[in-house]
Amino acid sequence: MLKRIILLLISFPVALLLITLAIANRHSVRMVLDPFRPEAPVISLDLPFFYYLFGTLLLGVVAGGTAVWMSQSHWRHTARHRTQEARRWHAEADRLTRERDADVDRSKQLAIAGR
Repeated sequence: MLKRIILLLISFPVALLLITLAIANRHSVRMVLDPFRPEAPVISLDLPFFYYLFGTLLLGVVAGGTAVWMSQSHWRHTARHRTQEARRWHAEADRLTRERDADVDRSKQLAIAGR
């Protein structure tokens, strides 16, 4: 519960800051994608400045998430390997339990038949 309160106390001011930036930066900005002729570009974008701000923020979040995901691949591989090993051991334990129960049933039947 404390984590959630702290998250809300941090996320609301950040959201207010981002909304304020978006409102203050509504003017159109040209991004030129032609490095050889910047005065008469073949490719350019005219968008409000906050689009570039939010696009950069989104790109950073995606790049950071990808970096973390890739750095944790070793742990996912280890977890997958250990899960398979645990399933093998569980299947072995089930097989041994069935064999033991079958032996107990056979010995009971022999004991009943021997009387």
